[in-house]
Amino acid sequence: MTLTQPETSTPDTSSLSRLFRDGSRAEHEDAESSSFMSELLAGRVNERGYADYLARLQRVYVALETAGHRLAGDPIAAAVLDPALERSAAIAADVEHWGPGDAATPATDAYVARIEEAGSTGLGFVAHHYTRYLGDLSGGRAIGRILRNTFDLDDAGAAFYDFPEIAKPKPYKDAYRARLDDLPLSEGQKLDALAEVKTVFGLNGGLFAELTENLDAYRR
Repeated sequence: MTLTQPETSTPDTSSLSRLFRDGSRAEHEDAESSSFMSELLAGRVNERGYADYLARLQRVYVALETAGHRLAGDPIAAAVLDPALERSAAIAADVEHWGPGDAATPATDAYVARIEEAGSTGLGFVAHHYTRYLGDLSGGRAIGRILRNTFDLDDAGAAFYDFPEIAKPKPYKDAYRARLDDLPLSEGQKLDALAEVKTVFGLNGGLFAELTENLDAYRR
């Protein structure tokens, strides 16, 4: 009897933005389905829990934006670099409101180290940039609304979710994706970038897993 080998589909690399979205769907959903994120979205994470979450993000964004500044002249990185997206200053303002959190964790260390390694090239940087900032312009804004309602925030504490220079997120995201699609990359480079996007979602999942381990202390 001859066994038929299962067919392996070759990813469609004609659109880099679609490749990123479709090719990392499983990893994206895994990261978003963490218990910590579910509790945060339900308004059931307390101030300490949010401060710890924010502190981890602060280290991630400082590393990412430092890498972006180093790559300012790189033609691939230049396709996505935009000061209007940068979050470090906004996170620092939020930390002033929430107080310092715990960011000296193995998962945070691993994420920052990966940014410093992969983000030393334009292609690796784009994978990290896409994964963070397009998420911020999408689901991140919903988190901001939940946070404001949960803690009755007014002007302070949720600057991270505000993009004052981006009035309409959807057209901005469409233009961002178009710039990705216009990058002159080989099929191999696109697949390498997709692999890094998957890695980034895994690193995010590691952050959420750590936070979930402490969820009993974080519940409101």
